[in-house]
Amino acid sequence: MQKPIFTSARDVEAAFYEALAHSDLEAMMAVWSEDEEVICVHPGGPRLQGLTAVRESWRELFDGNPRLDIRITQGVAQNFMMVAVHSVLEFISLEGDEQLGPPMIATNIYSRGPDGWRMVMHHASPAPEERSLMVQDAPRTVH
Repeated sequence: MQKPIFTSARDVEAAFYEALAHSDLEAMMAVWSEDEEVICVHPGGPRLQGLTAVRESWRELFDGNPRLDIRITQGVAQNFMMVAVHSVLEFISLEGDEQLGPPMIATNIYSRGPDGWRMVMHHASPAPEERSLMVQDAPRTVH
């Protein structure tokens, strides 16, 4: 299977969450860089480094082919010429389940190379209490 060429970090992110929603291992691995330094941290899990470890972790998660309902909110993106860092809140539940899963805070990092944009890091962790999901600096007033 030839890997698609993603022309933006947002395109890679959309493909990542589409692959996750459909438990599609090949589509999931198509978004990842082929650099052996890629890193993935699943909620509550260890740091996985390298394509083999990352692929095996997704294979285990997709075992049984669960269909997921994924809602992404509060996206914050920092896009640069060769690297993009996105921070989002993920709400994931089994498809058809009426209650959303607990929020996860995810950081996704993408790198631009000769074959377009690719994911180099995904780190998801359980969010703290909902009232403190997004702490921002207070607006500054100039007197």
